[in-house]
Amino acid sequence: MLKTESSAHKMAVAFARILRGAGLDVPLDSVIVFVSALSHLGLENRNDVYWSAHSTLVRRHEDTPIFDQAFAVFWDQRIAIETSSTEAEIVSMTLLIDDDNEQSHDDETAEPIDEENSITLRFSSIETLREKDFAEYNDAELREAEQFMSRLRLAGPPKKSLRLVKANHQGTRHDIRRTMRASLQHGGEPIERYWREPSERLRRLVVLLDISGSMEPYARALLRFMHAAVVGRQRVEAFTFGTRLTRITKELTSRDPDKALAQTSTQVSDWSGGTRLGECLRTFNDSWGISGMARGSIFVVLSDGWDRGDPEILAEQMQRLKHVAFRVIWVNPLKVSPGYAPLARGMAAAMPFIDDFVEGHSLEAMRQLTEVISRNSNERQRMMANA
Repeated sequence: MLKTESSAHKMAVAFARILRGAGLDVPLDSVIVFVSALSHLGLENRNDVYWSAHSTLVRRHEDTPIFDQAFAVFWDQRIAIETSSTEAEIVSMTLLIDDDNEQSHDDETAEPIDEENSITLRFSSIETLREKDFAEYNDAELREAEQFMSRLRLAGPPKKSLRLVKANHQGTRHDIRRTMRASLQHGGEPIERYWREPSERLRRLVVLLDISGSMEPYARALLRFMHAAVVGRQRVEAFTFGTRLTRITKELTSRDPDKALAQTSTQVSDWSGGTRLGECLRTFNDSWGISGMARGSIFVVLSDGWDRGDPEILAEQMQRLKHVAFRVIWVNPLKVSPGYAPLARGMAAAMPFIDDFVEGHSLEAMRQLTEVISRNSNERQRMMANA
């Protein structure tokens, strides 16, 4: 039984990595359910494995064709975890679908797979880039990474709206009109009572990117993350800051990445300069944040925390922001460094007012950031209690 569970776990993790590399959104909770299903069904029957994977890992109908191709290669090539020399050989593999039916010439000895839509199973460049530090990316890798980022889904927990909708159960307010209308069927007696409740809407996501000199190795990649967020999600506001604060939401709305980044470069005048975290955050709070933009929002700062300004100003502005925002998340690319501690004076001043302090150096860190953004306050409280 233990061997079956171990094999199921390894297979589920391996296949989930393949699907992610092929562009599907496969969250951790879906993989856990898939593992549980395989533990009960076993790995012998192809049909059982296929449908357990499809029902737990496919979230959109349009992803089914890619899933089918991935599963066919994964199963028919008999890549079994228990017979593999290392798990890394499995989890580093993914699918590259060649729509032009061209065979890869990277390995002249490899046997081509004769299919209408040629599928080559090899080490995926995006899988290789997943853990690579953004500071080591070249221009081609940045463009490929943006395709991965465009598939990330930034959906934070919703918030209650003032708009009321029909409630299927006992809501917060009586629906007098529906109740009176229904009473006409019973001689004017309000036998059935109807209710209304507040609707839900997406929380605003506000992202501030540090473009100072110390952040230059990471700013290029993180700007692409911001572009993916703006074009892929409603209610997103984007800013850059260094020596001044610049709103770039409008510039990033173009779906053409090259055009969006070119417009942003024209708009922003303080690239690779100094950092005035406190002053820039005060500008945001006074001009946009406290008056409405930050209220109930998920506020994300992408910065290494190095600051030439007064840390007391930063602490004061972070405290103001904390009072109105739903959650404050600080993404620091340096956090992954061995022995790192938030000792820079800007970072130290901000820490007491941060809800989540996360890494931001790689694609995998960006994927984990989306999970943090999606987490609701109750989940976070349980995690803090168990820490």
